[in-house]
Amino acid sequence: MSKTKFILGLFDDPDDMMHGIEKLQKNSVPIYDVYTPMPIHGIEDKLGIKESRLGYVAFCCGCIGATVIFSIIYYTLVHDWPMNVGGKPSFAMPNFVPFTFEWTILFTAFGMTIAFFAATHLFPGRAPRVMDLRATDDRFVIAINAKGNIPHDDITNLLKEAGAVEVKHNDRKYVSYE
Repeated sequence: MSKTKFILGLFDDPDDMMHGIEKLQKNSVPIYDVYTPMPIHGIEDKLGIKESRLGYVAFCCGCIGATVIFSIIYYTLVHDWPMNVGGKPSFAMPNFVPFTFEWTILFTAFGMTIAFFAATHLFPGRAPRVMDLRATDDRFVIAINAKGNIPHDDITNLLKEAGAVEVKHNDRKYVSYE
């Protein structure tokens, strides 16, 4: 039994890679992931990647930040230690706006950072997951999960027909930098 975990098709040109994605999809070969050294316009639609939900996380974190600081300020200045300064009311909204705005931004920034690291598994100190080291330099890589897929020779032929300059059968999940 083959120990191959991934079949990697390496391309020189992004157009050839897009053609390779089309060819694989026409033959019902599921693509694990695509690695590129630069952003490629339209690749998300072609791969069927859903739109990010990080905007919802930002909104929720901002609402939590605004609610937390508004509650703290309201409790402190109105209930716990009300002060009469020049006859102004204790609950004067203009006094609450700067703090509420700043904490909304603060909670949104921290919440988005934590959510991004959690969603992408890029926690600080974690080893990077790279299929082929040239994917960040000059190659466009299509990774195909080899387990339970059509025969590996057929996938290799499809990638070669699409213009792959190299096809690798990877027996490890990721390449280490060592």
